[in-house]
Amino acid sequence: MKLTLHHVNFATDNVSRMDEFYRDVMGLNEETQGLPTLEKKKGYAGDVAFRTDGAIQFHLARKDLEVGFKTGHAVNPVDRGHIAFRTDDIEAFKKSLDEKGVPYSDFGNVAVQGWHQIFFYDPDGNVVEVHQVDED
Repeated sequence: MKLTLHHVNFATDNVSRMDEFYRDVMGLNEETQGLPTLEKKKGYAGDVAFRTDGAIQFHLARKDLEVGFKTGHAVNPVDRGHIAFRTDDIEAFKKSLDEKGVPYSDFGNVAVQGWHQIFFYDPDGNVVEVHQVDED
């Protein structure tokens, strides 16, 4: 099972201000390749800006404290933001978490079309995403 850093998500009350900062101050380019197709009617309808350093994506998402309630999941990925990894075998990764006793929320394809996502907490309460791109 392969696991690579894919993106960092920052949750904000002002997407345009964050986008401007990461563009003008940090010099990051607009990301146009491999962007997720957001499922706006399934629990998260916030705005998201996408930047990149050429290797890692930065998702600058509108904070939404109610996503967990709307989707019925314990973990809210746009409360404080999260770090995301991409895997080539989400089922093997879930099995590994089960074996280690790490609880997770399996969002499936609820938030992003074509991405099977799970979210869980690290020991300090930071949200971690692992996702697999569907082959379909």
